[in-house]
Amino acid sequence: MRKRTKLATLVVAGVMPLVAGAAPASAVVTPKRSCPVDYGVLITSHSSYRIPASGAYFKDGPGGTITASVTRASTITYSLSTSLEVSASYLFASAKASVSGSITKSVAVTTGHTYSHNIHSNKYGNLQYGSNGFKVGWESNRTNPNCSVTTLARGTAKLPATSVGWHYWETSS
Repeated sequence: MRKRTKLATLVVAGVMPLVAGAAPASAVVTPKRSCPVDYGVLITSHSSYRIPASGAYFKDGPGGTITASVTRASTITYSLSTSLEVSASYLFASAKASVSGSITKSVAVTTGHTYSHNIHSNKYGNLQYGSNGFKVGWESNRTNPNCSVTTLARGTAKLPATSVGWHYWETSS
């Protein structure tokens, strides 16, 4: 019996240091998250936005018919509002991917057709040629090594699209 006790004592003595050396469950170390530093542009909102071509505006009335014939070429380019420098290339790539593939940095407008519209009595008809583009909200951001995201800049941009045409509206004067 004594021999057995010694053996049991040795086994317990050998196991106990392993158990005593183990860390408690609450002290388990979780490996730190690590992300590669990355920069990007996020499109936060978008809506249709008419961008007029310069010099392609006509007004007629009161009443009757407004007719416009234009043989004019112009270029409509993007506008960008920002508090900091942001790469237009990143902005356009993001907007094309998340808003519309027709977004472009500029669009050439060649108007060479005639358009007519009846005007209500006592009203003036207005015609303007332009691009059926988009107004987008955007933010430039950076993914940090700890995986948090920092906003570097934000703003809005008016981006022309390849769709162009006449816009008609009426006014009282």
